[in-house]
Amino acid sequence: MFKKKNPIGLDIGSAYIKAVQINDTKTGYELALFDMIPIQPGIIGDGMIAEKAKLISSIKELLKKAGIKRNDAVVGVSGHSSVIIKKIMLPIMTEEELGASIKYEAEQYVPFDINDVEIDFQILGPRAEEEGQMDVVLVAVKKAVIKDYQDVVAQAGLNPVIVDVDSFALSNMYEINYGIEERKNIALINVGASTTNINILQNGLPVFTRDSAIGSNHHTEALEREFGIHREDAERLKMGRSVEGILPADVQLVINSASEEIYTELYRSFEYFRSSVAEEDIDKIILSGGAALIKGFPEAMTNRLGIEVEVADPFKNIRIPAKLDATHIKETAPIAAIAVGLALRRVGDR
Repeated sequence: MFKKKNPIGLDIGSAYIKAVQINDTKTGYELALFDMIPIQPGIIGDGMIAEKAKLISSIKELLKKAGIKRNDAVVGVSGHSSVIIKKIMLPIMTEEELGASIKYEAEQYVPFDINDVEIDFQILGPRAEEEGQMDVVLVAVKKAVIKDYQDVVAQAGLNPVIVDVDSFALSNMYEINYGIEERKNIALINVGASTTNINILQNGLPVFTRDSAIGSNHHTEALEREFGIHREDAERLKMGRSVEGILPADVQLVINSASEEIYTELYRSFEYFRSSVAEEDIDKIILSGGAALIKGFPEAMTNRLGIEVEVADPFKNIRIPAKLDATHIKETAPIAAIAVGLALRRVGDR
């Protein structure tokens, strides 16, 4: 009997496209595939596709490199100008009742025309301090953005079965690898090239989600300016490799200075969380994305924010078979966090 393959998790970032496929086995999850390729700057901007044809060609190139034939795909979207995620309070009702009225409820929270967005929700449960009220996570994504991603993925030769949100993909990755820590506030932070995804979990459920248009390109651009070098050399320096005539100590100073802006942005988001969502501290940060691989970045984040930072291992509870290069996969693992979360989605799940 032909066994249907699980979908490819396709994380289309502004610097890299990552593909992950995960098999369900009797003993748990097993990695079937992890591959990625760099893409030209400017193809993606704030989660929106700027150059469709170039993106299609890049996805085709990745599929060829990874040996992926026609397959279902789960793709993620993010970006503060196209994705709105809010925790709201509503009178207690069933999922069916909320499904029927969500469009009306969402209108007051969504700054776009309600007919231009796809709306979804997740009921978190009754609010302890407000009798008869419940907390709900409301998600609204521009239909045009969803369609753009679906079109591009389909034209590259895949069948887009689910469009997810990057921040929720991080929750999926975290849950299967780390479990749910009750009575703890865990901040999942993914610092990509041009976007930082922030997702704060309480008892394993997302209570504060935000995308910020700042990322590790900040490091690259600072290195380009400081040393008058090309982008390729700046990327090499950022990842700890050497460029003739430039001292590692000087590179570290530039990286530390550029990191400050990212830490400040996170600090502001955490302060907003404390004032608007929960008057509680964040217990731990799980850091993923390309910036997690920059020397000294996670440690400086711990010092700067006063919160324990752990670099994410998206393959912690996923078996890597002998045929795959486990050493290389583990070395680049934090980059795969969103792609792993997407690859764990199955058609029909919530």
